[in-house]
Amino acid sequence: MAENNGASRLTYFLIGFGLGAVVALLFAPKSGRELREDIAEKTRRGLEKASEAYETARERAKELVETGREKAAALAEEAKERVVETRERLSAAIEAGRQAYREEKRKAEAEG
Repeated sequence: MAENNGASRLTYFLIGFGLGAVVALLFAPKSGRELREDIAEKTRRGLEKASEAYETARERAKELVETGREKAAALAEEAKERVVETRERLSAAIEAGRQAYREEKRKAEAEG
């Protein structure tokens, strides 16, 4: 969430910077050709910076997705292990119950 807020601020900053540069160029005492060249140059720089910011955000998003996948896989593996452990304990308890029933049955038959 903090990265998103920072990315938003960066985006607003770049937009404001670009608009400010265009306004400054419009009011500067230059010829039309120089002014157009300056606007084109500033626009190219702004697009390059925006592209760099986008790529940085994209790489960070990929890292976060990969981290999330790794954590999800680890949690899934842990859950599988717990299911197996629980199943084994339940099977052992059932077998112990059967064994106790057989022994009690034998004792009852021997007495009877």
